[in-house]
Amino acid sequence: MRVMGVVNVTPDSFSDGGRFDAPEAALAHARRLIVDGADILDVGGESTRPGAQAVGEADEIARVVPLIAAIRAESAVPISVDTMKPAVARAAVQAGATMWNDVTALSHAPDSLACAAALGCEVVLMHMRGEPRTMQAAPRYQDVVAEVAAFLAARAEAAMAAGVARGKIWLDPGIGFGKHMTDHNLPLLASLERIVALGFPVLLGASRKTFISALDGGNRPADQRLGGSIAAALAGAAAGVAAVRVHDVRETVQALRVWTAIAQAGKAG
Repeated sequence: MRVMGVVNVTPDSFSDGGRFDAPEAALAHARRLIVDGADILDVGGESTRPGAQAVGEADEIARVVPLIAAIRAESAVPISVDTMKPAVARAAVQAGATMWNDVTALSHAPDSLACAAALGCEVVLMHMRGEPRTMQAAPRYQDVVAEVAAFLAARAEAAMAAGVARGKIWLDPGIGFGKHMTDHNLPLLASLERIVALGFPVLLGASRKTFISALDGGNRPADQRLGGSIAAALAGAAAGVAAVRVHDVRETVQALRVWTAIAQAGKAG
């Protein structure tokens, strides 16, 4: 399983509070994640936390493109751009990105699907109910796992119909995006095999999410949710997800190596 390291070039991210919004700090952070074992870097220039304010297209490009170009100039590591805007995705791919990670599953703009097909890069289709500013306003589901799976299957079909190659499509159940902290996120994490069974590689992003704090019995800040983040990553590994999107790369890599070694020892015995 691959590990995707998060590089937020934003002043208002829920997870790191703008620690890396300066270009030099962001590049240094990206370098550290590569050393720590990240297989992919996910660069984002617009926060998608609940209540986040929208960022203009030009501002988002100005945030992510110089960083992507700088990373590409010194490393061959795969780079994902975390954006819902086709223009940002185009600029990012031109700068060296190889994946478009879209929280709207290519539905934000009328030309999103066509843009993804033209770019020919890998795309991550994520489930989100609503949009970042309002997504946590009383989300409701009859059967959260079935509804998320049906949505992702439909978006994958739409992408392929638009010309995106099947082998380029990833799915993401969208933990924390328009889901109640425990009522919806836990069933999804417990049923990841049903998302994997759709036949596409699955990206799991549960790192530092609020549901971890809710289960821990306190209002712990994002940087104090490492144990829960690793537990979720291991649940993903057990279910067969292809990659986990995390903030704490070194610790997650270590946990996965130990988990994998134990599993292999059990099979050998």
